[in-house]
Amino acid sequence: MNIKAKLLGAAMGALGLCGLSSAALAGSTNPPGERAGLDLATPLPEGIYFVNITGVGNWRDAVAGSDSNFSYNVPIVAWSTPWNILGGHIQLLVAAPEILAGENFRDPLAIGGRSTFYAQTIYNPFIAGQIAWNFGNGFSASLLSGAYIGISNAGTFDNAFNHTTFHEQLALAYHGGGWNATANLMLGFLTDQGSCSAFGIVASCQNNNYFNYDLGLTHTFGKWEVGMVGYGSFDFGGYGAGFNNSGIYHQAYANQSQFALGGLIGYNFGPVITQFIVSTDVYTQNYNNKQTQFLAHVIVPLWNPEAPKAVVAKY
Repeated sequence: MNIKAKLLGAAMGALGLCGLSSAALAGSTNPPGERAGLDLATPLPEGIYFVNITGVGNWRDAVAGSDSNFSYNVPIVAWSTPWNILGGHIQLLVAAPEILAGENFRDPLAIGGRSTFYAQTIYNPFIAGQIAWNFGNGFSASLLSGAYIGISNAGTFDNAFNHTTFHEQLALAYHGGGWNATANLMLGFLTDQGSCSAFGIVASCQNNNYFNYDLGLTHTFGKWEVGMVGYGSFDFGGYGAGFNNSGIYHQAYANQSQFALGGLIGYNFGPVITQFIVSTDVYTQNYNNKQTQFLAHVIVPLWNPEAPKAVVAKY
C-alpha cells in the first residue's frame, strides 16, 4: 500500500492544502511494521491459509498537531503448494489491501476554522511467489518476489494508484528453547509515477524506492507468546526539484525514515493463531508526526490435505 505520499496527495488535491512540507514526501508501499513478529521464513505445511493484518493509528503525514487516523487492513490468501525446488518449498500469495485515512486540522479559510479530510479505498492488489527453506536446528529462511499491481479509474486516487511496485523480501527465523526471532527485510522499486498535476507544487503522488525491516523477538509460554518488536523504514533514490509531465513545478524529494519499538502478545487457539502489537515511533525524519499504532495478526488454516490412510493387508 503506497500509503504516505498517495493519501497525502489525495488530501492536497481534494482540499488544496499546501505548505505541509518544504519538500515532496515519499514512502514505502507496504506500511512499516505490518509484518513485525510474523514468521514468514518457515515453510508452511501444504494447504491454504488465510492471514489478516490490521493496523490502526494516527497518521505520520497528517498536518502537524491535527486529529488524525490512519488504518489499513490486508486480507491475504496463501497457498502452500505440494512442490519443492532446490530444497525449498513453493508458496503463492494474493492480497487485496484496504486503507483508511482522515484528519481534522486547523484551517483559517474554512468555516469554523477547521477542515476535515477522509478517504477509504481498496488499494493495489498484491501477488507474489515465495520459496522457503527449513535448515534444521530451528533455522529457516525464505525469498519472496511479487508486485503491487497498478490500478486505473480510481477517481481522486487515480494518479496515486495507477502504477506498479515490485516488491522483494528476505525473511529469516529461528525457533529454539521457547524463543522466536524473526526478521523480514523488504525492498521496493516503483515504476513510472505518471503525472502529478493535480497536486500543485508538491509532487506528493510520487513515492519512492524503499527498504523496510520488521523485527521480532518473543518467547512462548504454553499457548501464549510475549515479546517485543522493532521496525523501521527509509527511502532512497529521490529526485530533485523540477517540472512534472504536466509542466507543474515540484519541490525536491525529502528522504523519510523512521524507527519504532513495541510490545507483542499472542495466543494460539489451536487452528487459529493471533498476535497483537502496540508500538510507537522513537525516531522519525521528515514526517509531521510520530505514529502510535495497534497491530493485529490473525492466521487461519482453511484447508490441509488429509493424511494418507494406512493400508491394512488382509490375508
